Amino acid sequence: MSADPRKPFAIVTGASTGIGYELAKCCAQNGFDLLVVADEAAIHKAATDLHGLGATVEAVEADLATLAGVEKVWAALGDRPLDALLANAGRGLGKGFLDQDFDAVRRVIDTNITGTVFLIQKAGRAMRAQGHGRILITGSIAGFIPGTYQAVYNASKAFLDSFSFALRHEVKEQGISVTCLMPGATETEFFERAGLMDTKIGQSSKDDPADVARTGFDAMMRGDGDVVSGWHNKLQTAIASVTPAGLLARQHGAAAAPGSGKQ
Repeated sequence: MSADPRKPFAIVTGASTGIGYELAKCCAQNGFDLLVVADEAAIHKAATDLHGLGATVEAVEADLATLAGVEKVWAALGDRPLDALLANAGRGLGKGFLDQDFDAVRRVIDTNITGTVFLIQKAGRAMRAQGHGRILITGSIAGFIPGTYQAVYNASKAFLDSFSFALRHEVKEQGISVTCLMPGATETEFFERAGLMDTKIGQSSKDDPADVARTGFDAMMRGDGDVVSGWHNKLQTAIASVTPAGLLARQHGAAAAPGSGKQ
């Protein structure tokens, strides 16, 4: 089934569940046809559901921690103009860095940074050539906080937050907008997959992914540079900006330490 050339076209990564799925829903409900991507078979069920919202949807199961996975996504785009890239794919990892398997560490880095940046470069070059486009990058307020017991994950989000601000200024005169969505803890499968369910943060109340996605989508459509979802996350970000890094690291450790949720 081919996309309608009269409709805008978007790629959404990490779209099988959580924020990514909700971002894809926002796109479908606002007239976009879609290429949705995830590294699990559930992406095909998500595509079927999204098609029910009136969009033409193609699903690609690809590992965006690999360059080959990114190339697979890009090949699926073909010669269709790309109006929006919602780069949402991400992976977390809990527990102390010295106790983590390095293959798991590298997978976080390669998913959150390497694969994401490679796809953004491909999309950005295509958008520059056509003279327009929107890029939404899912960063995190975690990027403002040293992530004790989530050290690699928080550092990867600090990279994305910084990268998005810089890229926005590089391409702003080329018809491309870059928006960084910075959510806080959100009710998704992230915490279970990251091994954080026995922590205080894993057991805490979290934001609704649909609300987070709507905030990010609307900001992207307005062309905003960045948006923090939720007033409590805005407050946390403001506090983090004036709090010594050592204190932030200690506070994060108290919430993310293995077993802290049982205390």
